[in-house]
Amino acid sequence: MTFPKIGVVGGGQLARMMAPAAEALGVGFHVLSEAEGSPAAQVSSQVTVGDYHDYEALLAFARTVDVLTFDHEHVPTEHLEALQAAGVSVQPQPQALVHAQDKLVMRAKMDELGLPNPAWAPVSSTAELAAFGERAGFPLILKTPRGGYDGHGVRVIDSAAEAADWFAEAPGPLLAEEKVDFARELAVMVGRSPSGQTAVWPVVETYQRDGICKEAIAPAPGLPAELAERIAGDVLTVAGALGVTGVMAMELFETPQGYVVNELAMRPHNTGHWTQDGSVTSQFEQHLRAVLDLPLGDPTAKAPFTAMGNVLGAEHEDLYRAYLHVLAHDPQAKVHMYGKSVRPGRKLGHVNVSGADPVEVRARARHAADYIAGTDPDPHPRHGRSDGPARAAGASAAESSARAESTAQTGAGA
Repeated sequence: MTFPKIGVVGGGQLARMMAPAAEALGVGFHVLSEAEGSPAAQVSSQVTVGDYHDYEALLAFARTVDVLTFDHEHVPTEHLEALQAAGVSVQPQPQALVHAQDKLVMRAKMDELGLPNPAWAPVSSTAELAAFGERAGFPLILKTPRGGYDGHGVRVIDSAAEAADWFAEAPGPLLAEEKVDFARELAVMVGRSPSGQTAVWPVVETYQRDGICKEAIAPAPGLPAELAERIAGDVLTVAGALGVTGVMAMELFETPQGYVVNELAMRPHNTGHWTQDGSVTSQFEQHLRAVLDLPLGDPTAKAPFTAMGNVLGAEHEDLYRAYLHVLAHDPQAKVHMYGKSVRPGRKLGHVNVSGADPVEVRARARHAADYIAGTDPDPHPRHGRSDGPARAAGASAAESSARAESTAQTGAGA
């Protein structure tokens, strides 16, 4: 009996971080990369360079592996359906993945499942957008249903006229949403296998900068136990109803009434990077276990808190010297770099820090990530500690409330 081979469409950092998990599990790993030298191509022994928009290229790649999965949601749905019809094991299946590919489909399904949605509507003209704005109130959020990521394909608008150019270019309806008045942003990850086994990680608090996930801390400080349990139950409902295979992220806004759903992602996700060092089973290993229908791993957190800080590109191109300093300054910090060239706002890596104090671990992860990026010049910061859970939760909520005033309702990132 031979071990199976997984094929991953996409050569980005998510596929790169699946590779060590595949090696540890002893399964084959083959990447379909858009270009030579991509993050995943740098660490994978089997790489095919091809265009995922080309069905024949996808089919030829799929025939070299036992199961096909993804590090992004941009493969055309019709290609995935054709692959499935040709007998390819596509995981997650296109019938599930479309809910992460198309935000209008996702919103309708959340309504069908009775989960909390913001007010929303498909709009095909400035007149329809203006009518929705009269009901929901301006400013509101306008999104392209497909193709958005890291804040791309999302606008905060104060009038329907501001979207005239989008309607001129859009191939179909856009998604209009009310601008949610939220206290902070949350996310939860679930793994699910074809056999129906599931595993849920703790709910995390996230912080977005310019539509890009900058930080996450697990578990979300000060989150009421009953709300955490409700969110865990609801993400299991979504995963089961959609027939998800692999890992899925559900991004949320915490509100006075509880929460509302923001977006879904059916793949490893930026808000789950903390699991690499902070949980018994990482999201990358779990995704591979799930798409192969192996028994799932334990998602239990290994420390009271783990914080993740993203290294976002700035003007500083020499990352290595700062990287060396971070490794020496905080030996407990776990640094993960993606092998990318520097570009402002680009995700270049992340840092995970675990410990007992949420304020301290967040500060350490933030400093390490920003020092590597070159946006924090202080080589020896003093990281504050909270005076216990009550103060830690209060500090987190206060910080998040301030962020919420300036944070747009932006799209899910990798």
